[in-house]
Amino acid sequence: MLALLVTDMQKGLFENAARYDADGVVSRIAALLAAFRKAGRPVVFVQHDGLEGDELEPGAPGWEILPAVAPWPGEPVVHKTACDAFLETDLDRTLRGLGVREVAIVGCVTDFCVDTTLRAATSLGYDVTAVSDGHTTADRAHLDAETIIAHHNWMWTNLILPGRAVRLSSAREMLAAV
Repeated sequence: MLALLVTDMQKGLFENAARYDADGVVSRIAALLAAFRKAGRPVVFVQHDGLEGDELEPGAPGWEILPAVAPWPGEPVVHKTACDAFLETDLDRTLRGLGVREVAIVGCVTDFCVDTTLRAATSLGYDVTAVSDGHTTADRAHLDAETIIAHHNWMWTNLILPGRAVRLSSAREMLAAV
């Protein structure tokens, strides 16, 4: 079964940094959430728990998931403290408990949490689809966000993963497939 994995779409990550195509990414993720929910497919949220005083400290305003892409009551929310959403969390158990064998990954931040979680998912045996226009990041000192996103989209489909591959799909293509 295919699940939508929504990673770190938290207020603090959008309020304190200019994210590339933020409105477009949020809109596309909202559309994917609606389609997955309508089709009865699971959606799982990942929420980063920052340290005390951090913008993502649990309970702080920035820790909250953006209202446009927030979980519905009963939808699983996995809390993490590292870039890898599987590391020392119950994400793998949650996905397997739902019968999930494939994840479509969307979210924030492309070059950290989205990338690390995508790679971990493949290592754990999940089939992975990266939604090419469903993740975002900010400019870095050495690269602009648009280039970082394009690089990761290219890199993910070229990882050496014997017996599997990361598929790349636009949100529009994913919506048609759900």
